[in-house]
Amino acid sequence: MAQRKKKLTKKKRHGNTREPEVESDEGDFGPVAEIKNDDAPGRKLPRFPASSDALSDVEPDTRELVRAQNKKQKKSGGFQSMGLSYPVYKGVMKKGYKVPTPIQRRTVPVILDGKDVVAMARTGSGKTAAFLIPMFEKLKAPQAQTGARALILTPTRELALQTMKFTRELGRYTGLKTALILGGDSMDEQFAALHENPDIIIGTPGRLMHVVMEMNLKLHGVEYVVFDEADRLFEMGFAEQLQEIIRRLPDTRQTLLFSATLPKLLVEFARAGLTDPVLLRLDVDTKLSDQLKLAFFHLRLDDKPAMLLHLLRNVVKAQEQTVVFVATKHHVEYVKEMLTSEGIECAYIYSALDQTARKINIGRFVHRKAMVLVVTDVAARGIDIPLLDNVINYNFPSKSKLFLHRVGRVARAGRGGTAFSLVCQDEVPFVYDLHLFLGRPMQLASHDHQKDADGVFGRVPQSILDDEEGELITAYDNSLDLQNMKQVAENAYKQYLKSRPSPSPESFKRVKNTDFTSMAVHPLLGSGLEKNELDRLQIVDSIKGYKSKCTIFEVNSTKKASGCGVMRAKRSRDRPLVDKFTRIRDERIAENKLRLPPVAPVSKSAANDAYNSEEEEEDIRGVFAEVVGGKRKKHVEEEDNANPTSKKNRETGRDEEFYIPYRPKDFDSERGLSLTGEGTTFEQQASTAVLDLMGDENKTLDRHKSIMKWDRKKKRFVSDTGKEDKKKKVKLENGQVVSNQKKKNFYEQWRKRNKMDDDAGDSDGETGGGRGRQMGGRGRGRGGQRGRNGPPRAPGGLQAGGAQKGVRSELRSREQILKERKKQSKQNFLQSGGLKKKRGANRQNVNNVMKSGFGRGGNKKGKMRKRM
Repeated sequence: MAQRKKKLTKKKRHGNTREPEVESDEGDFGPVAEIKNDDAPGRKLPRFPASSDALSDVEPDTRELVRAQNKKQKKSGGFQSMGLSYPVYKGVMKKGYKVPTPIQRRTVPVILDGKDVVAMARTGSGKTAAFLIPMFEKLKAPQAQTGARALILTPTRELALQTMKFTRELGRYTGLKTALILGGDSMDEQFAALHENPDIIIGTPGRLMHVVMEMNLKLHGVEYVVFDEADRLFEMGFAEQLQEIIRRLPDTRQTLLFSATLPKLLVEFARAGLTDPVLLRLDVDTKLSDQLKLAFFHLRLDDKPAMLLHLLRNVVKAQEQTVVFVATKHHVEYVKEMLTSEGIECAYIYSALDQTARKINIGRFVHRKAMVLVVTDVAARGIDIPLLDNVINYNFPSKSKLFLHRVGRVARAGRGGTAFSLVCQDEVPFVYDLHLFLGRPMQLASHDHQKDADGVFGRVPQSILDDEEGELITAYDNSLDLQNMKQVAENAYKQYLKSRPSPSPESFKRVKNTDFTSMAVHPLLGSGLEKNELDRLQIVDSIKGYKSKCTIFEVNSTKKASGCGVMRAKRSRDRPLVDKFTRIRDERIAENKLRLPPVAPVSKSAANDAYNSEEEEEDIRGVFAEVVGGKRKKHVEEEDNANPTSKKNRETGRDEEFYIPYRPKDFDSERGLSLTGEGTTFEQQASTAVLDLMGDENKTLDRHKSIMKWDRKKKRFVSDTGKEDKKKKVKLENGQVVSNQKKKNFYEQWRKRNKMDDDAGDSDGETGGGRGRQMGGRGRGRGGQRGRNGPPRAPGGLQAGGAQKGVRSELRSREQILKERKKQSKQNFLQSGGLKKKRGANRQNVNNVMKSGFGRGGNKKGKMRKRM
């Protein structure tokens, strides 16, 4: 004690001369209070907040004071400077996070201020933690009798499961309870989870709307709503489900929209109910990670299976995991069967697969039981598979932002990765669309490219394909199932082409003007090949593109024939036009060759700087209260525009100072991010802006009455008045449309089976009854009592269906009386030494049997002894 007093005296003596130490980032997290110049006459001591300053009459709201106290004194840029409470900060540190990512550093303070946020950042940048950390900070701790306070909506089941797992890991010290509402799972378990009064609900829109309609939940207590992968949610056809869910939410909620691809003009998200939102768009220029390498292979559609086998066997390393994206579920089954027949173990996922099978297949891939995962686009968004190295696009995506989500499964959290794309001839325009969207030049393969060159579009040597094709032909001959699956996949691809959106007209023009015959073998496949391989490919191309100079009229005919004379006259007349067309085509091909970028490796940031333009911030500021991170780097061409006498400006013949383009500068980038994908040309935009006005004459006024439509039930055409009541039918999460009167009431059936009382689900329309209520012996709730056989008991001790609320019933059920009698008899048996007596009697019986030897003595030999 004396030593402690001595230290305090020494500190007090040197307090005015010594400067206070600056706290480091590595120190322990906790409230820091500095004592400096306490004896100063003009210093005001901090007062405790009065009741007039508090937001509630019950207790003062000290949340802001705690946040300010928890903040570090210097701007360290870490999680310490965000003012997080200790349970939230401890969960973040336990997860292994040291420094927040850029999207987390930008969004977390804005969300904690209570503003609506629309955030965009590239895949693998930590967007999930960016909205979970402030959610934990806002919810703080569990609260009784309030219902769910946070709602997270995701487009796919796998993403919801991943978010659920991440929520439990990050919020393990907060004590908050989470409920998962997914399609394909048992509705009884979901009813039970909602009756336990969870704080957070994570789910997909279809099943969540079904459960909400069944239980008639009002969701008035929700104060924090997150639309994860918002663009996918609003373009998947969930309009009715989202509208019904949002209608039940309070107006004072905080709404957050997160995705890797969000358009600048968020008119499509008006249904989300944003109020004065803040737009955060990071990585607008660098949409892809710097650690990601791209490779594009040009080949025929029939050669894709052989090329896929070559990539998995020779290019991808044995210890690396690969995800293969295909177009339809029939392609998933075909590719999975083909790889299995060739000895490559793989897992598979598609949307129509059973939920249990989906979980099993993802578990096999995550635990490295299978090194290849064949999927449709259901796994393209949000799925975080650790240590994933490669992505193969078996069918090239029709939308540029879908390509970003696919290849975003690799090169996450600072790791590297490679994305291989197999491109057939009808998919080449989509590759040009992708490069327009990314703002990068198209690099056709040449002999000067290095093996590790990035973003090269090259061809595949035929010798590689021939080796794999031979094995595939043998596999087809040995398996009838594989032949049938191949035929089904080909038919499915024809149907897929009908619904696939068309590329932009600019890409069509570029493909026509590009000469692919001069394209070399891809540098990744060129090593170890013969030198004359390119000559062989050029000969094959010339044979494929051979066009006879004579027409059908001149075949097997003499010069005196009338057909030959007509064609000679036509050629002589059209020769100038043909020569002009040939000259223009040659000039255009030569110009494209000159525009090819240098082969020397150029950094992605420099390429993006040279091909991206500045955003139109005036339009955005008219919609959003604040714009963070939306400004792009200046375009390289601005230097040329500043000089009106430059050669480029003289060729175009327009004055950049007064020229007003009808397209914005970032048109290609925003077109790829748009939800509809129809924002291509001005003509298409103008055609959708036409108003449908009613006629002003008798004929046009009554025209709608004569419109007929096909009635499925009556099997005939009926008049369509357009005034049918659509509320009579309800669309379930599986897409089935059922009548509202005839639909099964699953919730009422569940309550009767579990003997739930009427008060269990009617707590002012919130998510179930009091916290800790038991559902027919399903474990233990918060504050509830454990009871397996007896009816459920509320936390206050009220029997379900028992006496008046607030009074504990003294009557016991038959099961409780029997349980008490068994417990008492067991206790009396143990106290009287019954167990010891029982053991002794058993031991005596065994000795007697051993001595008797079944009446023949204890020393019996042979079979009788063995039997003993």
